[in-house]
Amino acid sequence: MNLTPATKPTFYFIGVTTAQSSIMKLFPLWADYLGLDAEMKGIDIELNATPETYRQVVNFLKQDELSLGALVTTHKIDLYNAAKDLFDELDFYAETFGELSSISKRNGRLIGHAKDHISSGLTMQNFIEENYWRKRGGDVFVMGAGGSGIAITSNLVETINEVNRPSKVYVTDRGQERLDSMKSIIKKVAPDVDIEYKQVNDTLENDAILSKLKPYSLIINATGLGKDRPGSPLTNNATFPENSLIWELNYRGDLQFMYHAQSQQAERNLHVEDGWIYFLHGWTQVISEVFHIELTDEQFDAIDCISSEFNQQKTPSK
Repeated sequence: MNLTPATKPTFYFIGVTTAQSSIMKLFPLWADYLGLDAEMKGIDIELNATPETYRQVVNFLKQDELSLGALVTTHKIDLYNAAKDLFDELDFYAETFGELSSISKRNGRLIGHAKDHISSGLTMQNFIEENYWRKRGGDVFVMGAGGSGIAITSNLVETINEVNRPSKVYVTDRGQERLDSMKSIIKKVAPDVDIEYKQVNDTLENDAILSKLKPYSLIINATGLGKDRPGSPLTNNATFPENSLIWELNYRGDLQFMYHAQSQQAERNLHVEDGWIYFLHGWTQVISEVFHIELTDEQFDAIDCISSEFNQQKTPSK
């Protein structure tokens, strides 16, 4: 981890393998379109890093004048827990969900936002029809109790959606502590929803839950498997429920979960969604905070178009 003082306005990407992300090639194109005078640098932090590591990064961003802010992936919860006291302001979702995906500055103050609730909600509007749960009556299976899993689940079950909620929600994770944390958070936004939290030790346990789901369910890989680490939360023998929505939150990596779903897509009438639109919403939400701009729908569509053209010209390292 190299934290060198910036020599020009700099926007950071805090992750695990940032050099492999398409954003390193796409951000300069977006910045040119939006008229932003800034470069991007990655800050790689190993999984389960020490609190001191996260505090070192946040202190660097806070004190370095030309470091404008950062988007945080993978480390959103750990960074919040380790360094929340270093921020001058935290938004409602950051404090409620106990995570940070956006670090920005305003009038000399360091500000933290949790943007996943907003970006996941916008993404689901793209592939889940209006009043889907009231019409279809399916379940939701979220594999992974990290920041994205919490944000997506809260979107689906919050009180405002009381007449349009899944029949039941299942959440699994390898860590009981993460499940307990998620349970306490979700109770704040929807205390009356039927959610089953289960610690799993192997993929067969996820397969067993998958086999119980109704048709027209939503199954989500929010584990990071397939991107940060190879693999899938399901075995190759798992069968998806018919007419269901399959959401792979990753957009790069070995994507075993997504390819598994695609192999059953025609036979089971599945809609398979990758993490690309989620990726775009996540980045544009943070860019808006860091550069103090409000992106229009037209600008988002233009960024999507720029990115699609780039991907057609040269297949990036996803």
